[in-house]
Amino acid sequence: MNWKSEIRILFWIIFFLVFAFFMPLEQVGFRNAVIASLDLLRWYAQEHVVLCLIPAFFIAGVIAVFFNQSAIIKYFGASAKKWLSYSIASVSGAVLAVCSCTILPLFSSIHKKGAGIGPAVAFLYSGPAINILAIILTARVLGWEIGIARIIGAVIFAIVIGLVMGFIYRKEDKAKAEEQMKFSDSEGGISFKYSFMFLLVLILIMVFSTVSEPANGAYKGLLEFLWTNKWTITALLGVLMAYLLINVLRVNWNWVAAASVPVIISSWIAPDPLITFIVAIVAFVILTLLHGNESKEWTLSTWDFAKQIIPLLAIGIIIAGFLFGSEHGDTFIPGIIPDNWVGNFVGGNSLSANLFASVIGAFMYFATLTEIPILQGLLSLGMGKGPALALLLAGPSLSLPNMLVIRSVLGTEKTVVYSLLVIIMATLCGLIFGAIS
Repeated sequence: MNWKSEIRILFWIIFFLVFAFFMPLEQVGFRNAVIASLDLLRWYAQEHVVLCLIPAFFIAGVIAVFFNQSAIIKYFGASAKKWLSYSIASVSGAVLAVCSCTILPLFSSIHKKGAGIGPAVAFLYSGPAINILAIILTARVLGWEIGIARIIGAVIFAIVIGLVMGFIYRKEDKAKAEEQMKFSDSEGGISFKYSFMFLLVLILIMVFSTVSEPANGAYKGLLEFLWTNKWTITALLGVLMAYLLINVLRVNWNWVAAASVPVIISSWIAPDPLITFIVAIVAFVILTLLHGNESKEWTLSTWDFAKQIIPLLAIGIIIAGFLFGSEHGDTFIPGIIPDNWVGNFVGGNSLSANLFASVIGAFMYFATLTEIPILQGLLSLGMGKGPALALLLAGPSLSLPNMLVIRSVLGTEKTVVYSLLVIIMATLCGLIFGAIS
């Protein structure tokens, strides 16, 4: 009998029994926190799982199955040229409109493919942090000073945190580099060109299907056009994906045509295009599982990422909602931690204010762009510009759900080191920015 495992099980049984026994259900604050956790989970499931997370899992599957391992090693490997690997990793967010959770399957896939710990972590941080739309919106809503500081800080962050992680775990990277010497450039399935095409089509599907209705202001004409026609563009990208299945993965065109029938029918009769999108995903999964070794391997790899990440994300989102509340659109449900605490502790530009903003940002969950209206409200209540930048730099790229998944990929020690580096760097940047602004 494994006594360590049995004791761990006993601990969790006792923990949940004690928690259930002493739950203060009669307290309004506790009930609100429970509702907030479930509301945040529901909102995430409605807004992010189908349109963001599932495409991200398929993107991770493309990287894991189609991309030649030597290509990943060439640009992100432990022995790759640092100026090249960190340059690519630190600006990756410019083409990925993702949040701290959507980046996780992509990070996990390049890490498993052999990326060095430094470039992989730089990619992990920069993915959500250097979202072009978020940078533009930050500058327009919160001011150009914070907008410029955010993009400069995020790029520097990604490089510095990656370099520090690479230095701390240099022995591990050295061993990985020696192991990677065994791989040849000839390894892999389909060519890099077609692998990149699969990757690009999936990224574009994820980007266009999540375009939001624009507010008044610059770029409204372009954004309104994209928003009005986003499902048409997504459908055309789906046709391009069908072409790739037939001509690259050699899936029989008759089966692709048959799989397209329910998608076309649902587009005619379904009141919500999201239903058609879900039907297309189901048809795609069935098609790839039944036909072709590479396409089947792609879907199975996608499932491996999903089953590893989704349960941890769900647990993390529930905990984050319980602690910090749920805020999206016009909805705000307070968590167990009073929201006025945040406003009271982040005024001015003291070390404690910047540190508090960094810690809160690191543990809260921010969907893409939601950090901006939250900060706008906090600034109106007296939050200092330094703590505001600290929260912007720590928040979008790190969260409690994010930490749980990173731990499953990197282990507890590396996750703690990475989280501390983000908090420390965000605090320092906030102090500097607050002093000169």
